[in-house]
Order: sequence, then C-alpha cells, then structure tokens
Amino acid sequence: MKKLSDRTATFTDSVIRRMTRVSNQYGAVNLSQGFPDFEPPKEILDRLEQVAHEDYHQYSLTWGAQNFREALAAKQSRLMGRNIDPNSEIVVTCGSTEAMMAAMMTVADPGDKVIVFSPFYENYGADTILSGAEPIYVPLYPPVFNFDSNELEAAFQQHPKALILCNPSNPCGKVFTHEELKTIAELAEKYDAYVITDEVYEHIVYVPHKHIYFASLPGMWERTISCSSLSKTYSITGWRLGYIIAPVEIVEVAKKVHDFLTVGAAAPLQESAVTALKFNDNYYRWLQEKYTQKRALFLNGLDGIGLSHTVPEGAYYVMLDISEFGYDSDLEFCEVLARDVGVGAVPGSSFFREPVNHLIRFHFAKKDETLYEALNRLEQIRKKISARKSPRIGKKECRRCNSSPSLEKFC
Repeated sequence: MKKLSDRTATFTDSVIRRMTRVSNQYGAVNLSQGFPDFEPPKEILDRLEQVAHEDYHQYSLTWGAQNFREALAAKQSRLMGRNIDPNSEIVVTCGSTEAMMAAMMTVADPGDKVIVFSPFYENYGADTILSGAEPIYVPLYPPVFNFDSNELEAAFQQHPKALILCNPSNPCGKVFTHEELKTIAELAEKYDAYVITDEVYEHIVYVPHKHIYFASLPGMWERTISCSSLSKTYSITGWRLGYIIAPVEIVEVAKKVHDFLTVGAAAPLQESAVTALKFNDNYYRWLQEKYTQKRALFLNGLDGIGLSHTVPEGAYYVMLDISEFGYDSDLEFCEVLARDVGVGAVPGSSFFREPVNHLIRFHFAKKDETLYEALNRLEQIRKKISARKSPRIGKKECRRCNSSPSLEKFC
C-alpha cells in the first residue's frame, strides 16, 4: 500500500477534545473543552421547537439563508461601523472552525507563509499546514501576553501571505489594545499581507478592556477576513454556525471554497438562530456581566487555594501555573488531575510553539454550582497530587534572559 499524506504526519488528535474524553472517563468536572453546561437563551430554544415543524429541512442557500445573512449583516454593521452587504460580503459556515479553514484556503497557496501568534488555538497550525503553507510563530509574553514589535516585523520580513489574529485570544484571554492592533495594521500594509481574524469571543470582554474589530481600522477592511461564530455568544457550540465577513472579491473565492468543503450550514439551525441575531444591546451587556461574575467566582476561588494563574482580559479561559508540582509533562499532569482530583484541564503545551510545560488551561463557562464543585475538588490538589522531587522549571525559562522566574515575573 502507498503511504498516506505527508501533510498529516505531524498531526495528533485534538488534545482539547481528548481531555473531554479523559474527563468523562474519570467522572471529572470538565473545565477543558470550552463549552457551557447551561442552556442557550429561551427565545432561541422556543424558535427551534417551532422550526422542527416547519419547512426548513432541506439545503438552504450554500453561503447562508437569506434572512440569516440579513440579520447577521444588520448586527455586525452596527458593531463594525460599516454597512455590510448580506449578499456579497458574508459566507455562513459550519462553525468558525470551517470559517478559518475556508479563509486560509482562500488566501494561501502551497509554499506561502502565515504568521501565527503563540500561544494559539490548536487548529491554526493545522489549518496552515493543510493549506500547504508554512506557519511563522511569533511569541506572546506572559503574564499579559504582549508581543515584541521587532519580532513581529522580523516575521513580516519573511513576506507572509497572512497573519492570524485571535482577539480576544484563546487560550490566554488577551484583548489586543488599539496600539497593538495599529502596529499589526501598519506592518500588514507595509508588507502587503492579509489578516485573518478569529473573533468568536467578541462579546466576552472584561472592563476596562474593549474589543476592537480589526476590519474597522483605517485601511484594513480591504485586507481583513473576519471570522466568527454564534457558538460562544449564544451558548450553542453544538449548532456549528459560523461566518466569514470580508470584501466582495474575497467572499467570492471563500464561497467557492466553502461550497466544496461542506455545501452549507444546517438550515433549521440558521432559521432558529435568526432570533438571537436580533437581540438588542441589553443581551450583550447581560452576557458581559454574567461572565464577569463567573470570572470573579473562579479566580477568587483559585486565589483562595493559593494557585498561581493568569487574569484573562476576555474570553473565558485561565492559565494555571503547575510548576510547584514538578511534572515534566503537563499532559501527564492533566491526566492525573482528572483521575485523582476530578477536574479536567488542557495541557498548555498544546497551545505553545515554545517548549512550555508548566501551564494548563481551565475554562469557566459553567454553572456556578459546577465551578464551586471544581473549586471544592481543587482544594485537595496538594493532598492528592504530591510534588515531585526537584521540581523541574527549566522549560519555563524566560525566552529573553534565560532565567526561571515565576509566572508573575516574566520579563
């Protein structure tokens, strides 16, 4: 038999999804894969019940049902500060995962280069490789996960076709500032590169931070492919409704890629979700308040246990420092954590290009009682996971000065 494709040779299964299976195996509280355990808004569920008995069981238009695109265009036009044409500047996809893949295949040819900030959502590297392109990784430095503008320009000097920007960021919860976005925009224009944005956490941002749509910056609409989804905003991760918003000449290509990838997103779910897209601003204020409260609950609980962690500016993830336990493998630690403590997490090494093994990722998109249960279990973490002798911190060395500072003291 001939060998299988070389492009998949370095792939593993998704570590994030694997940790859900590990959590289920041990009956752990699953704070690994980022989906809520609470219901979507009632209005959406009521409409879904009605749609089940209406005529929405066949294909909708390949690039999205007309009323869905019109409702989405109205919502995003208000937020992005420009009039978005629902017929020529939107493609509805099967989740933002497909949106990102379609965007990458729209932009990149085999041999092209694409800039990816590290840490990154695990799909980005795979998307780049599946497109035949080569990722250029640029580090974000803890604890605030800022980038070095000189390092970023050095990456642009390799003449990439595009940069991937996750904002707010998964896994580190960074919200890029206006100045940071301006720097990226100037470099994208200087070196003639596209910017592919993943903005699925656009409505989950904590005061005083603010989400700024990259496409809204001066001169950036023409070179930005904005990807997002309804998954996180409306707690419907299983519905797989995403989209691309971009100039007409980019969307025309993305439509063709999308058509051959998946044909179209689920018609009855699009019809049901139109209700959500028409929510007024009160809903998004309520969502922000809801996640602000959950962040405070969970982080205060971690503080009470004495566990060192990041403070997310957006999204609903927190990175926990496990250096004190002395594990060489964060994957092994997460398996032990699920088995012995009963809490599921994702090893941080799955998000970093650099050899980072001292961080794990939790998420707090859960009912309050679920978070309390996780914290109650974590109170026993030092009793149930003994620190290994000579805790290894070498892989945590600062990439600038080669020291081994604590998480709070990265230079």
